[in-house]
Amino acid sequence: MKRVTIYDVAKEAGVSLATVSRVINGSNVVKEPTRERVEAAIEKLGYKPNAIAQGLALQKTTTIGLVVPEASFTYTGQIINGLIDVAKIYNYNIMLHTVTAGITDIKDIIEDIIKSRVDGVVIYNDKLSEGERAELSSYNIPIVIIGNKVQADNVCCVYVDIEKAVYELTMKYLEEGKENIAIIEDRKNGSATELMVKGAEEAFAKKGKKFDGFLRIPPEARTSYAYLSSWLKDHRYDLMIGNRDSQAMAILNAARENNIKVPEEMEIVCVIDTKYNAMVRPQISSFSIPSYDLGAVSMRVMTKMLQNQEDFDKVIELSYLFTPRQTTID
Repeated sequence: MKRVTIYDVAKEAGVSLATVSRVINGSNVVKEPTRERVEAAIEKLGYKPNAIAQGLALQKTTTIGLVVPEASFTYTGQIINGLIDVAKIYNYNIMLHTVTAGITDIKDIIEDIIKSRVDGVVIYNDKLSEGERAELSSYNIPIVIIGNKVQADNVCCVYVDIEKAVYELTMKYLEEGKENIAIIEDRKNGSATELMVKGAEEAFAKKGKKFDGFLRIPPEARTSYAYLSSWLKDHRYDLMIGNRDSQAMAILNAARENNIKVPEEMEIVCVIDTKYNAMVRPQISSFSIPSYDLGAVSMRVMTKMLQNQEDFDKVIELSYLFTPRQTTID
């Protein structure tokens, strides 16, 4: 089947190529009857404007770069879906890039994306260090961060307040008289670990107490499970909190090996909810985070930045919902 070109549209409408180009790119210098004739020809022939050529005319590529960690596709699937759905509404294309921890430098990825002439960049990365967040503000391109709270002129963010979630959870247990609470270090996400510990510390301070339940995984321990299976032989807690599903499962398995009944003798909570928390037995209580909305809202914010709008929130906090399952008593 022959591919319809802009030349075919011009011939069908009886106008010049320049006139077709002006109609496609939304120019207001084309008279209405001519515009209607060109639009009718486009519809009749089924012409699809080339996004790259259209972008060159507008000095825009209608393409947004999306950066996600390679190891988090299980969790980021819904984020990507939400972002793509909104991108379609506003006729933007998504160029996906992945970052591999310890191998790919996010700064290098951003610079490569910018060289490819995208209009903006959306980054899902809840592991960004303070230095990396500050460096992103130096780029002269609209950037939206998913998962980190960042404030800068050219950077907007959409996030869920993990610190507040852990604070509220810890307060609930303290008010029930359960003070022996542990937070497991997530060696793959130091930023999230820091927020979790801060939330617990704030709750303990509110009660006039000091939080000392942070469990740092020793460098020689190959996994969280290897460390916990030994640690729980001599230590007991009212509540143990892990950041990822694999960590929560490590706590659960280590507890079983040490004859600790869950949830009767110890409760377990996972911060980031995934489908695996509901598949394991007992099912793991966790925080339901609106993954789809994180993606959808971030893309909507990006469109507002590209349209140079000013009357919108640059820092957007989405809500979470604690989902009790079988590893907590209520």
